[in-house]
Amino acid sequence: MDSAGQDINLNSPNKGLLSDSMTDVPVDTAVAAQTPAVEGLTEAEEEELRAELAKVEEEIVTLRQVLAAKERHCAELKRKLGLSALEGLKQNLSRSWHDVQVSNAYVKTSEKLGEWNEKVTQSDLYKKTQETLSQAGQKTSAALSTVGSAISRKLGDMRARPFSHSFRNSATFKSFEDRVGNIKFPQ
Repeated sequence: MDSAGQDINLNSPNKGLLSDSMTDVPVDTAVAAQTPAVEGLTEAEEEELRAELAKVEEEIVTLRQVLAAKERHCAELKRKLGLSALEGLKQNLSRSWHDVQVSNAYVKTSEKLGEWNEKVTQSDLYKKTQETLSQAGQKTSAALSTVGSAISRKLGDMRARPFSHSFRNSATFKSFEDRVGNIKFPQ
C-alpha cells in the first residue's frame, strides 16, 4: 500500500494490517484476557469491556498507520517543494521557542524576574551604586580627555622646536632617509 493510497477508513477490513514502520509497536490483547475481572462485573459486562478494549487497540494501530502514512506524504510534499530538513528544523525550533515563551513556567518566571528587577532598581543601595559609578565614569572621562589634550599639546610643542628641524636636516637623518628610500620591495 503506497502512502497516497493508504486506507484511512476506520471501518475498513484493512485496518488491522501493520505497515513496515509499525511492526515494532506492541499491542498485547493476550494480557487483557489474562487479567482477572474486577469484582462486581458480570461475565457479560467483562466480555463487553474486553471487546471494546480490543476494538480501541485496533483503532490505535490504524491511527498509527494513518499517521505514518501522513508523515511520509508530508515528507514527499516537502521534498517536491524543495523544503530542506534544515528549513523544517528552523520551523520546529521557532515553534518550540514560541511554545516555551507562552508556557506558564516561562511567563511566571518572567514576571518574577520583572518584580525582582523592579525591587533591585528601586533600592537605595542600587541607586547609590549607580550614582557612584556614574560619577566615577565622568571623572575618568574628564581625566582621559585632559591627558589626551596634554599629549597633543606636547607633540605640537615638539614639532615647533628647532631640534626637530635641525634633526631632519642632519646628516644622520638624511642618511636614514636615503636608505629607506632605496629599499626595494618585492612586487
